[in-house]
Amino acid sequence: MTLPHDYAQRVYAGVLGKIIGVYLGRPFEGWSHERIMAELGEINYYVHERRHMPLIVADDDITGTFTFLRALPDYGYRTDVSPQQIGQTWLNYLIELRTILWWGGRGNSTEHTAFLNLKQGIPAPESGSMRRNTQVVAEQIGSQIFIDGWAMVAPGDPALAVDLARRAASVSHDGEAIYGAQVIAAMEAQAFVESDLNKIIDCALTFIPRDSTIARLIHDVRDWHAEYPDWRQARAQIEAHYGYAKFGGNCHMVPNHALIHLGLLYGGDDLQRALMITNTAGWDTDCNAANVGCLLGIKNGLATFDAGADLRSPVADRLYLPTADGGRAITDALTESYHVINTARRMRDLPALTPKEGARFHFSMPGAVQGFIADDTPAARGVLTVAHSMQVNGLDCSALALHYHQLARGREAIATTMTFIPPDALETKSSYQVLASPTLHSGQHLRARVIAANTNQHAVTVALLIRVYGEHDAIITLPGPHITLTAGADAPISWTIPDTSGAPIMAVGLQILSDPRVSGTVFLEHLTWTGTPSTQLTRPAFANTLWRRAWVDGCEQWDPQWPEPIRLAQNTGTGLISQGTTDWCAYQATTRVTPHLIRRGGLAVYVQNLRRYYALVLVAGGRVQLIKQYDDETIVLAESPFAWHPEHTYELSLQARDGTLFGFIDSDHVLIAEDDTFTCGGVGLLCDEGRIASNGVTISPHA
Repeated sequence: MTLPHDYAQRVYAGVLGKIIGVYLGRPFEGWSHERIMAELGEINYYVHERRHMPLIVADDDITGTFTFLRALPDYGYRTDVSPQQIGQTWLNYLIELRTILWWGGRGNSTEHTAFLNLKQGIPAPESGSMRRNTQVVAEQIGSQIFIDGWAMVAPGDPALAVDLARRAASVSHDGEAIYGAQVIAAMEAQAFVESDLNKIIDCALTFIPRDSTIARLIHDVRDWHAEYPDWRQARAQIEAHYGYAKFGGNCHMVPNHALIHLGLLYGGDDLQRALMITNTAGWDTDCNAANVGCLLGIKNGLATFDAGADLRSPVADRLYLPTADGGRAITDALTESYHVINTARRMRDLPALTPKEGARFHFSMPGAVQGFIADDTPAARGVLTVAHSMQVNGLDCSALALHYHQLARGREAIATTMTFIPPDALETKSSYQVLASPTLHSGQHLRARVIAANTNQHAVTVALLIRVYGEHDAIITLPGPHITLTAGADAPISWTIPDTSGAPIMAVGLQILSDPRVSGTVFLEHLTWTGTPSTQLTRPAFANTLWRRAWVDGCEQWDPQWPEPIRLAQNTGTGLISQGTTDWCAYQATTRVTPHLIRRGGLAVYVQNLRRYYALVLVAGGRVQLIKQYDDETIVLAESPFAWHPEHTYELSLQARDGTLFGFIDSDHVLIAEDDTFTCGGVGLLCDEGRIASNGVTISPHA
């Protein structure tokens, strides 16, 4: 089926609706309607500050939605992607007890139960079956909250969306939980081509059994909507007939599915009202509001955000995806939308869309600011307004508009976007950690295009900047090259990022300066970076703890107190810590390792996730191997005898370029292998059942 002409914008609107729903509902997730009304009142806007929480948080609804969908690109963009392959995707990207899921224990958390089954070799869909996990566990809400992405790659094709939803949901769920997920998927897929909500619901009902509980509750909620003018009366009926008292477990699918329909039917096309009803109704508020927001975004497009309170500006597109692919953890709604869009295009043998030659920040849809926010420091507070513009100096051009006001000596305008974990996400009361690798590193080439409004009265100085976590983890601003922009000027600006001595880069942006007092506008048309870093990923010489957070920790034990920068211990299986992004290509990685009691350990390159990478490893029994890890299969590409000794230190170097791997030990023992399964990715250190120490990893681009 062809993609709708406005498909890309509707996906972006769906993603925005999803994350806005989460951020609205997250601060009081799990509360009853009565408690919400008593302590917060109707939820018409964000209440995070009243709850002493950050607005932008890591959340399973968001991370699971966009992570499990990676089964499609990882397995060839096939519409017949299997439950087993989606289950492998869980094992590849989830870091046990740390990312994506509520790790509540076997029999308590449905997803944790399914993960343990997968880990023990029980494939999907058996991993999520009620025969194995009981009906109560199998019918909790998780399958519904992760389902939006599967619908968004099937626009106007609810049958495909329902089929994909069944496969994805069956990894962890069964029974009514499958039906609820299929209804949401069908509704969202049909919403790309149908604007009448009742017709959308009618369409979805054709895909599930008529005698299912989900079908019955949908009919009941529609009847109550027709009977009761006040949504509170209908909510009371839902609680009486389908409430938590009627269904077991911690967070059952059925009650929450009913509240999604409550919000949609009583809210209509008014996004703010629909989200208010869904959130104020209680129970699993962030999950329910996320599904409602996504569906209304898809159905009504970006215009759905134009009425009522401004829900977009505080969010500024920001979101986190903490997984074993740490380089994608710090991201934004537009970037994730293009991942969905291009997945759908590749499924139909269409070329990927790469706005502005693949620039990281391209602002190519209305309202997109991609995480850029104005500084709130004393020197910058109130000086800058960040907005989006579809025109620059009278020409059609999407750009970030930086409107500065009363700029003068001592008053600066600064706009930045995150490249690593921001301070308010380093420590969280939430059970969902933000594990991330910086997206920008020393040695990479940063470039931007900036344009001065032709109405500006005075020239201004514009500079690139980065911010790093420096000594004692304090945030330090490092200014880059600057240019002078006169009215109407259009200029490139570039910078090779300097050595930060191991300090993680946590933000990138622009600074605007002027001596005389001026007001005006500078447009950032794009900002991006290219190349592989030239840097050493290790403990800085100065006091700093956040260098460790730059490594995505997938190892059982990595404690900070040891003399070596990195000492890993793994009791069972393979532990991996990694850093970098999946666009690092053609480089050499070098480390010095000291093995002790290991079954296997060493240096990895082109790391995609926990179970996809190349590695040069020392192996028990006096061998060295070049391996390819691909899901649960370890393939030896080359090996030879090597009489290594515990507690001796060895320099390992692994070079990857043009489908050839070169492994070196102490500069002379060489292994060579040909394989082009992976063409780019980060670096890692792995430890398989034992202990290994390292001084860190040095990265150098290979020409």
